[in-house]
Amino acid sequence: MKVIGITGKSGSGKTTLASLLAQKLNCRHIDVDKIAYEALYKPEVLNILQERFGSEIVDENGNLDRIKMGDIVFTQRDIMKELTNLTLNYMQQQLDSVISQDDETIVIEWVLLPYTKYWKLCNSKILISSDDEERKSRVISRDNISAKSFDKRDFASVNYSEIQFDYIFENDYQAQTINSMLNTFLNREIEEEER
Repeated sequence: MKVIGITGKSGSGKTTLASLLAQKLNCRHIDVDKIAYEALYKPEVLNILQERFGSEIVDENGNLDRIKMGDIVFTQRDIMKELTNLTLNYMQQQLDSVISQDDETIVIEWVLLPYTKYWKLCNSKILISSDDEERKSRVISRDNISAKSFDKRDFASVNYSEIQFDYIFENDYQAQTINSMLNTFLNREIEEEER
């Protein structure tokens, strides 16, 4: 199995690149952040979160209020790490299940990918970066959050060491830029396979 790992900060464009790449390669795209969101809604995880952070993180229907949770979690990196640890077991079960299948190629997209055991499985490692102000504007619009909430989230986010990556792409959110990223990656991969 070939594993293509894509990472980058929230709003950098990693989902767009990952989904287009999976389409081009006719392979599975795993968005681990979506798996993490699923974990947050599991009753056993939600109970632990309420014990740890209080009942104010749930709405009147007993569902997780992600904005209130974010206001707590994104204030400090150690709290973010604690939340990740709470959901990690579920995420790993889901990922391990996918990886154990007989796919020829999969694309894994995850903000925290370089900090997990799955990083070593990646044959190709891609970092997507973008202008911070443009990224901020897009995330605020996409997630319907305030600038203050974004700043908290971004402060709690991880930093990346560029030497860990095979590819580093700067995204300006233009269609031709995404196509250029795809072509650069695919052409180089073909060249390496032919060697």
